[in-house]
Amino acid sequence: MQAGSFQHMHRAFMKSRPLRLALVALLLGGATQLAAKPLVVCTEASPEGFDIVQYTTAVTADASAETVFNRLVDFKPGTTEIQPALAERWDISADGLTYTFHLRQGVKFHTTDYFKPTRDLNADDVLWSLNRQLDPNHPWHDKTSVGYPYFESMGFKELLKSVSKADEHTVVITLSRPEAPFLRDMAMGFTSIYSAEYGDQLLKSGKTAELNSKPIGTGPFIFQRYNKDAQVRFKPNPDYFRGKPPADALVFAIAIDSNVRLQKLRANECQVALYPKPDDVPSIKQDPKLKVEEIEALVTGYIAMNTQHKYLNDVRVRKAINMAFDRQTHVDQLFGKGNALVGVNPYPPTMIGYNTHNQNPPRDLDKARALLSQAGVPEGTVITLFTRNGGGPTNPNPRLSAEMLQADLKQIGLKLDIRVMEWAEMLRRAKNGEADLVSTGWAGDNGDPDNFLSPLLSCDAVKSGENYARWCNPKFQELISRAREVIDNDERARLYNEALKVYDDEQPWISMAHPKMFTAMRDNVEGYVINPLTNNNFATTKVK
Repeated sequence: MQAGSFQHMHRAFMKSRPLRLALVALLLGGATQLAAKPLVVCTEASPEGFDIVQYTTAVTADASAETVFNRLVDFKPGTTEIQPALAERWDISADGLTYTFHLRQGVKFHTTDYFKPTRDLNADDVLWSLNRQLDPNHPWHDKTSVGYPYFESMGFKELLKSVSKADEHTVVITLSRPEAPFLRDMAMGFTSIYSAEYGDQLLKSGKTAELNSKPIGTGPFIFQRYNKDAQVRFKPNPDYFRGKPPADALVFAIAIDSNVRLQKLRANECQVALYPKPDDVPSIKQDPKLKVEEIEALVTGYIAMNTQHKYLNDVRVRKAINMAFDRQTHVDQLFGKGNALVGVNPYPPTMIGYNTHNQNPPRDLDKARALLSQAGVPEGTVITLFTRNGGGPTNPNPRLSAEMLQADLKQIGLKLDIRVMEWAEMLRRAKNGEADLVSTGWAGDNGDPDNFLSPLLSCDAVKSGENYARWCNPKFQELISRAREVIDNDERARLYNEALKVYDDEQPWISMAHPKMFTAMRDNVEGYVINPLTNNNFATTKVK
């Protein structure tokens, strides 16, 4: 090759090198930006905290139990069928009283700037997590101002006789009685497994409150930060035992207004929008950039009537309110025709023991007024209703719902004082028994009738405050307690059927609706599985 030609080629290469480097940098930078783009989920409310055993709301479970934590067992995605989780297998004794869980080995706890684990998950973590709630002498038992509402209302204080370990990877739970839904209960958020090592670190440093603000678990996502009423940010757990989640980050963007969630979805500011209004679903389906998942969820919307308050402690008054309530119009206005069943019983008709003989009273304003008169309720009596400031799956428009009830009750001489408040504030005050009526809803956590009846209507739930009706009926309590102990499904169904008859006679609630659940998303979202239990888990979700 001639020298002149070499020099020319060298100059040409050197001249083009900055351009090449710039192009490479641009490509790498673009790839980095794409890789860093998070999965943004527009959700309807702020979590109450991240120490899930203190709370019962779905929004808090999504931000903690479904992201940060795991349990010994969990549900197969999209079903109520149990599968192994932190326990790879289990044995049950012939008498149904002893459950032996064999733990999965090599499971890592999260590593963060505030905690560096020195060991993998073992039996001590399971003992710490369950005995914290069970044992009054546990050093962490009193480190919560609200107690353990789910553990208590589900009767676990009486059910669990002992929690012990056979060895480092074997946990033995002994029950005081047989419990038909026990394995399903163990898949619920309140049985999440914490790091005993992290608990010891916080206790020694006097920072126990940080368990609720800086959580550590084994789950698919690692907590990063929470800006109240704005967003919760997570990063994927590279050591997750089921494999690192495909999303490069997970952000819960909090927007209480369903219209705002939908606007953000259309603008691609979020890729998933939870709980769109049912009447927005047709337009979402018509948008080529969007899609909708829907399911007949295990959900009930209801209004609890405080049976310990004046007048409402009289069943005639509760019956009068139920007679005045225009259910069908209410359901059609809120959900649209075909998107919800009118409520009769506390749980949907797809579950065992549903009492088909129970019927809502026909709307009869004259009879309702007569009942109020018999009960000595003065004309113009004011009753308060607590409701939330944003819509969710059990009530897409709480303000409209409240105003419709207000109009119904006005026709029988009752004045409804509507108090609209932020979700967490409403729950706190409802648990304190401040309201006459509380408009709320419930999503089943395990597919069993007991999960509706024990947490919401049992005597234990009155003590924990979760039973907003504060209705404690001995006969009802005896029936649901017996149903928990019976293994035979037909006998359980008979007992629940009988319990629901007691509920119908006493009418502690206005049963409103069992709505379908919808989740809207961009058309390039893959791997999301809608759940009949209404939990939202994004461990397998990605933006294509």
